[in-house]
Amino acid sequence: MLPELEADITAEELDRDARGELKSLPGDLAELVAKHLVAATRALAAEDAEKAYEHAKVARRFAGRIGVVREAVGIAAYHAGQYAEALSDLRAARRMTGSEAFLPIMADCERGMGRPERALDLVKSKEAERLDRAGKIELAIVESGARRDLGQLDAAVVTLQRLTELRDPQPREWSARLAFAYADALAAAGHASAAADWFGRAASFDEDGETDAAERYAELTGAVIEDIEEDEGDFDDEFTADASDDDDLDKESPESASAEDDSDEDDSDEDDDFDEESASADEDSDEDSDEDDFDDDDLDDEPAEKRAAAPVKAENDKPAEEAGFGPAFIEPDYGDVLDGPADKPEA
Repeated sequence: MLPELEADITAEELDRDARGELKSLPGDLAELVAKHLVAATRALAAEDAEKAYEHAKVARRFAGRIGVVREAVGIAAYHAGQYAEALSDLRAARRMTGSEAFLPIMADCERGMGRPERALDLVKSKEAERLDRAGKIELAIVESGARRDLGQLDAAVVTLQRLTELRDPQPREWSARLAFAYADALAAAGHASAAADWFGRAASFDEDGETDAAERYAELTGAVIEDIEEDEGDFDDEFTADASDDDDLDKESPESASAEDDSDEDDSDEDDDFDEESASADEDSDEDSDEDDFDDDDLDDEPAEKRAAAPVKAENDKPAEEAGFGPAFIEPDYGDVLDGPADKPEA
């Protein structure tokens, strides 16, 4: 029995290139496969991986020889935790399309099946060299996880530490995932303080909630990263309430308005009297001020303990770091544990 399709799903929602690959199918069948691929995409967006996997399997049943279909099934299976099937479908998609874009997911599937050594083999393969920059970063994140699986905790940190993108303060498509993976590796290696800084950094990049960086930051520090948008909403509510109060005041009776006018006139008369008195007082104050003037020599006569000590800046004092999530880059002194032993010098 086929999973039910939502009434508003249309084949036109599918990517144009994907629809082009389905043209080899009969018209009605192409439309059915396209709808199930759209349903799988929607389910993944709603974080319902099992439902996405069911729809993707329908597409594979009717169009298993089309690369985009096998890719969709592989990705859905991966999110559903069906790593063996995901690996099989992604290998098929790789053969059909010639694309290496699925390599990071394939390597992570090997990890999911308890085979981190095979994941590292894919990382070191020649095919990995053909990935674009985003693909290489994703593969480095998988490599870091595989090294943690093998107990190589320092190597897991160094793997990500080598990436120049880790130093980039500008948000990129990989920023949240990369910072989170680095924080996770630091935490596993026992560097809780640095890990907290990087979980905070990851949370600042993660506007879509792709990671649980904010929760991990709270676990390590006990602090909660507040939602700025909610704070702004509260401020708007308060502002609206204040404005409402002001409107109520404006609607007071005419009698009160008249009373205010009379009060303003009385205040004006009192202010005039006060200005004359204060002017006279100021003149007397100026005369007293002249008498209180003293020479610099008088200061030397005061006891030393009564003098205010001027702050002295230490020579080794450094300017405080800017507020934020700590330094832009943490470099624990692990050494280059990923490299082999140094060559022995020739005799």
